[in-house]
Amino acid sequence: MKEKVLIANRGEIALRIMRACQDLGLDWAVVYTAADEQSEHVRRNIDNQSNSRRAWRVSSYTDPNDLLAVADHAKCTAIHPGYGFFSEDFRFARRVTVRDQPLTFIGPKWEVVKDLGDKINTKRVANRLGIPTIPGTDGPIYNELEAEEVAQYLLADQAERNIHHPSVLVKAAAGGGGMGIEEVHEIEQFRRVYRQVQNYAKRQFGDPGVLIEQCLRDYNHLEVQLLCSRHGERVHFGTRNCTIQSTGRQKRLEAAPGFDSTCFPYDFNAPEVLERIVDYSLKLASHVRYDNVGTWEWIVSRDGRPYLLEVNTRIQVENDVSARISYINGQHPNLIREQIRLALGDRLGYTQNDIEFRGTSIELRIVAEDPSRGFAPWIGTISRFSHPQYDWSAVYSHVPTDRPYVIPSDYDPNLALALVWGDSMAEAKERARRFLAETVIEGETAAGGPIITNLQYLADNLDRLLTF
Repeated sequence: MKEKVLIANRGEIALRIMRACQDLGLDWAVVYTAADEQSEHVRRNIDNQSNSRRAWRVSSYTDPNDLLAVADHAKCTAIHPGYGFFSEDFRFARRVTVRDQPLTFIGPKWEVVKDLGDKINTKRVANRLGIPTIPGTDGPIYNELEAEEVAQYLLADQAERNIHHPSVLVKAAAGGGGMGIEEVHEIEQFRRVYRQVQNYAKRQFGDPGVLIEQCLRDYNHLEVQLLCSRHGERVHFGTRNCTIQSTGRQKRLEAAPGFDSTCFPYDFNAPEVLERIVDYSLKLASHVRYDNVGTWEWIVSRDGRPYLLEVNTRIQVENDVSARISYINGQHPNLIREQIRLALGDRLGYTQNDIEFRGTSIELRIVAEDPSRGFAPWIGTISRFSHPQYDWSAVYSHVPTDRPYVIPSDYDPNLALALVWGDSMAEAKERARRFLAETVIEGETAAGGPIITNLQYLADNLDRLLTF
């Protein structure tokens, strides 16, 4: 039976999944909410001239019953969660695969999503394999004296390594999203802060467990892009740098490869560090028998020490940054297309030796926001959206170019992802500046105020790429 994929997401990622399905000769269906009715991912799937239907309205992208009802009605055989929403929810992945009408979950097997989705478990496994993680506990601590002993050791270790302003983070083990985290600079402060976080953790999460970690400040945020199959095949598509982020830790500028000596005089052997984090990532993937696309997130300190941060068991927004420095038979790979066919059981069909790396790439996340006010979102109607087209650029966007578009207040006001690439980082930066200068976005609020975007912020921060 021909496969049919339910695209359980919205916006530009829904469009990219749709194109990947088209390339593979697969049928698909999309879902949308009332707020997204004017999105391109919906409009392109509504054909009023025929009886065919590919777009179905749901109450929410996070209502599993709605999604599965559409999947059954549209006779889908697989489901692609995109990123966000259910993409890293092992319970959802398990549910869709064990129900009476099972669907193929386009991602890793649910057991892997469960194991690597738990940051504590990931750290514990990594430590057993000799993979460096942020110094600190790899499990919750419930005893105050034990916690103080760990904190004292971490502060002393930082002082011995001449780290300025040493400190530790006291974190609610069951927390997330930056909740329940306090910083301690002096051991005399520790017990008070520990009790404060423990009480908060018990009140908010029902679990008083606390983690103690070294606080790292002066670092770069790097990622390793892996692709694995259910047949035990594993390859990587290099590294990328995602250090430039909004105050809410949302990435805004990404570049590949992860370091470039033309951008900054590193105090370490950058190629060697990149090779190490790739090797470590493949080692962990092999250990857990990873079987789809995934991203290993790292932080690298100014002195070149790498620490594994977490594993993202999904396709990431910035996957194409890695694809644009990678070549298979002279062509950029489409990692979403690869993800789908591997989830459906295909073999990889190539080895690491078949992947060639050359050049550099940059991704620009174009967002309706005000960087000068803490990246506050802008809500209004876009009346004009146009961008240049070059053979060294690509744009992914759900914003229509032929009619006004009201930005839904329900979701982040992301407008487009722009990719540029070149033979060198200097060339890629120059092309990025040119692309931004030629991009036109016009619009206004309900009160008649002008549109605010981050175009200038992106241009102003290009020179910060890959630097400390």
